[in-house]
Amino acid sequence: MSEMISFDSATFRRVLGHYPTGVCVVTAVEASGAPVGMVVGSFTSVSLDPPLVAFFPAKTSSSWPRIEAVGKFCVNILASDQQPLCRQIAAPGPDKFAGIVHRVSANGSPILDDVVAWIDCALDAVHEAGDHYIVLGRVVALEVDRPERPLLFFQGSYGEFSLIA
Repeated sequence: MSEMISFDSATFRRVLGHYPTGVCVVTAVEASGAPVGMVVGSFTSVSLDPPLVAFFPAKTSSSWPRIEAVGKFCVNILASDQQPLCRQIAAPGPDKFAGIVHRVSANGSPILDDVVAWIDCALDAVHEAGDHYIVLGRVVALEVDRPERPLLFFQGSYGEFSLIA
């Protein structure tokens, strides 16, 4: 039984836009050797035992099916000064990684240079959730590379967290 919805998608987006999210780039390497990546603002920890994380790609994403086919990925938590990198990965185009320096994790996924932290995962499960998927990753390795302030998305804009002493 579905309930009557008394709001539109613009209202939903506007209200939830008042909740800040971190910005991450999910990366993988396709069988051809080409890196693939997508920007997500929906990354979260799920479980300590087993160690699981999740993110929620749109069903319309052209990058997600390519990452899913690889079966493993790395979540790169962007720093507040990495907005240009974020915009480059988010933009449509054939070579999103042009000029982006990265190394390859032991699991085979790109770890972007100068990220706050990275979480290397094996694809654990994918569930449908409306117009998105819930992707669960089983963490195989993780580390903090640069303990700086993360890039945040809030009310339609990028920004950073301000520490109060």
